Amino acid sequence: MALAMQTCARCHEQTRTTLMSRFNTERLCPACIARERAHPKYAEAEAAEIAAVRAGDYNFPGIGKPEGL
Repeated sequence: MALAMQTCARCHEQTRTTLMSRFNTERLCPACIARERAHPKYAEAEAAEIAAVRAGDYNFPGIGKPEGL
């Protein structure tokens, strides 16, 4: 079974694979995820998400997308 094409919420390119952003609830292509992981605030966003999930918040909206990302 083939995977359906999806659209990246940031670059709007078509992709078969998307992942959720650590900064907000956007579904992103692998290239946008790589740019996000290289951002200086990525570790902060990741830690905030992990803490929220451990506290039982499975709908954590993220810390917000930084300017320029």
